[in-house]
Amino acid sequence: MQLIIAAVGHKMPAWIEDGFNEYSKRMPPECRIHLKEIKPVERSGSKTAETVMGLERVKIEAVLPKNARIIALDERGKDLTSVALSQQLTSWQQDGRDVAFIIGGADGLDAEFKTKADMLIRISSLTLPHGMVRVLLAEQLYRAYSITQNHPYHRV
Repeated sequence: MQLIIAAVGHKMPAWIEDGFNEYSKRMPPECRIHLKEIKPVERSGSKTAETVMGLERVKIEAVLPKNARIIALDERGKDLTSVALSQQLTSWQQDGRDVAFIIGGADGLDAEFKTKADMLIRISSLTLPHGMVRVLLAEQLYRAYSITQNHPYHRV
């Protein structure tokens, strides 16, 4: 099983890339994290937020592996603890499908895309820069994996 983070946004600051890479490299080969950056659609006066989100949805769908489980990040998504995420990770590993986590652009994710997602989760109740969400998600995926392995990284 591979974990894919499909994120609208590119040209992140070095500290974002360094943070993401730190947690990504800790994952074992059977549970690698792969980042798929998606160039945002330029917002012009003639494009509404809905139009931009729809165009970005097409770009997102183009990078997703066939039959992947889709987990959309959304402020109204399910609030998981690290332990609950580790339990989900175990379930997903047993299922064998790749899991794709989707981080939308500045306007968020297309409503139709969210309804088709297998699950909506929330990283935080706070509004966060989308680049930082990549780092937090990668860290939480590493933490979830470490919990499944009884590794001391996660201390209660």
